Amino acid sequence: MFANATPERPGLYFTVLGEPALKMLRYQQQFRFFDAARLNTAVRFINLSEVVLEKDLEAVLAEIVREVEAAGPAFVMVDSFRTVVRKAGGGTGDVELQAFVQRLALHLTSWQATTFLLGEYLEGEIRDNPVFTVADSLFWLYQQVERNSIVRKLQVMKLRGQASVPGLHTFRITADGLQTFPRTFGLTGRAHKSGGRRRLSCGIAELDAMMGGGVPEGDSLLVAGPSGSGKSVLATQFIAEGLHHDEPGILAIFEERPEEYAGRAASLGMDFAIPRRDGKLEIPYLRPLDLSVDETMREIIDAVERTGAKRLVIDSLAGFELALAPGFRTDFRESLYRMIGALTRTGVTVVSTVELVESFTELALSPYSISFLSDDIIRLRFVELDSRLCKVLMVVKMRGGDHSKDIREYELTSEGLRVGARLTGYRGLITGVPGPFASDFREGQSYRT
Repeated sequence: MFANATPERPGLYFTVLGEPALKMLRYQQQFRFFDAARLNTAVRFINLSEVVLEKDLEAVLAEIVREVEAAGPAFVMVDSFRTVVRKAGGGTGDVELQAFVQRLALHLTSWQATTFLLGEYLEGEIRDNPVFTVADSLFWLYQQVERNSIVRKLQVMKLRGQASVPGLHTFRITADGLQTFPRTFGLTGRAHKSGGRRRLSCGIAELDAMMGGGVPEGDSLLVAGPSGSGKSVLATQFIAEGLHHDEPGILAIFEERPEEYAGRAASLGMDFAIPRRDGKLEIPYLRPLDLSVDETMREIIDAVERTGAKRLVIDSLAGFELALAPGFRTDFRESLYRMIGALTRTGVTVVSTVELVESFTELALSPYSISFLSDDIIRLRFVELDSRLCKVLMVVKMRGGDHSKDIREYELTSEGLRVGARLTGYRGLITGVPGPFASDFREGQSYRT
């Protein structure tokens, strides 16, 4: 009502026994949308408690009609309509109740008033309810308890005259009111078209060369590796390189606070304080529990639109999964598919990091089997060489073109990640436990252990 009602076409809010008008006003004042100057002009609260207690449904209908005829409202709310039915209807049958709802709807439609009937119902009461039969639309809101988490969800169960998005959509009650996060957010409408498929530098010349000139603009790059392998350092350098070329960026982090992340970047010679102050860089902290993927997507895309970001880092997918409510972790793979698709449609280049538990028998790319979602993949890993623990990297996949097949050693320095020479003379590097080639091994000859 506060968003749409005007003095010429006001909104009428009928309260019943559950929450008198005075109590309703006291609580609504805590929300930002509340505007006391609009009370009794654009927004009017009317208490029906006495009518409901002392009279029948016909008297309730007559009172509502009288107020509506006097005000000519654009919006009418009855809260709670179920209380009206219980207290005033008594033993009223389904036919009489249905007729009451129809007459109420006809009266309000003749004044072109949009009507909201609010009520507390159990899920099992949806079927064969006369109110739900007459209503043009039905929005079902409920709380879902998942272990120690509570998630609010909304379903559009009925919507006459137009299509609706199926499925369950999460929502939150915030200081701004009710905020919904549709499942199809970011996946509809026209995709962003960039002027060309230029290559974006990672800030590491040798790695850019291995990728054929850098990351293709608008791609999704997955950086996979064990803890301590430098995934976050590489991602930070990617953002810093963009800022150096006046390309705004977003760092969506889940495992550190923004100040800690920016401080670690400063220790590598990357100053994020000035870009953050100038609105060129945002580091949203997305660590609170009970997140939904759609809510996270909304937060990130809003930040992209505010800054005009060209580069986005998600650090890390493991931290992101832990921040979700338990129910959303079950569908994490599907959710990532929707999120990555929505983000790349904006034209932003996405770099995601994922932590792997190192295996010395295979080269795993992701614990979520989401490698197919990524256009490009860089794999970092530890290997043992000459009784030393070394780090090696390889470009595993480049959907946009050819790339180097070399396995190269790298190190983490005070200035970031530095790529070294190509490793030669070893077999089994990707297993993490390589061995030297046999002295009698010749090119074209198979090696036997």
